[in-house]
Amino acid sequence: MTGLWGVRPRWRTDVLGDFFCPGCGGDRNYRRQHGRRWLRLLGTPLLPLGPVIGSVQCTTCHGRYGVETLDQLTSVRLAAMLRDAQYTVALAVLAAGGTGGRAARDAACTVIREAGFEDCGEAQVLAALAALSGVGDGGPMDVDGLGSGLTIELHAALEPLSPHLAQQGRERLVLQGAWVALADGRYLPQERAALAAVGRCLKLAEGRVDELLEAATIAPH
Repeated sequence: MTGLWGVRPRWRTDVLGDFFCPGCGGDRNYRRQHGRRWLRLLGTPLLPLGPVIGSVQCTTCHGRYGVETLDQLTSVRLAAMLRDAQYTVALAVLAAGGTGGRAARDAACTVIREAGFEDCGEAQVLAALAALSGVGDGGPMDVDGLGSGLTIELHAALEPLSPHLAQQGRERLVLQGAWVALADGRYLPQERAALAAVGRCLKLAEGRVDELLEAATIAPH
């Protein structure tokens, strides 16, 4: 092509939203676009030549990326999912061990507040447990030592998060649950079952979960 002629795409925006921009390294706005290549004369489109693969353009750096970049969680969304995961793990372990121990209740509240729910106290935790697992109401327990509602919440909170966490982050969630279980003494069998369920949701090997539970007894929170 000479300087007079060229081929460039012409883009049309389909969707606007937020995403984690690989170029900026943070949350940014994006345009999801489709386009068509055009033969141009002095920059003026003359003849359509065919479609181009859809892409995502960052409105800040103007970098253009494949639509698969939208699968990456934004920092805000990842932080929210991690808070929910920590909250749910603490509830699950507390439910499995029973809510009678003051030390365990305090430990669960501490983990939940550290997760970002600063105004969440014992009353709110016990109310959530009663609603989800039937603790205190004679509700039935499943094979993981949890009520069905809490088991559903555990899977819903952890499984979508697991692919976006490094191994260390997934292990830390298990350790936080272990600290709640150990607050009032040794692990109960149903607490171990609940923590094993946490590990499965996070795609951790059973042997690795056992190692983490043992490590928590040596180096408590």
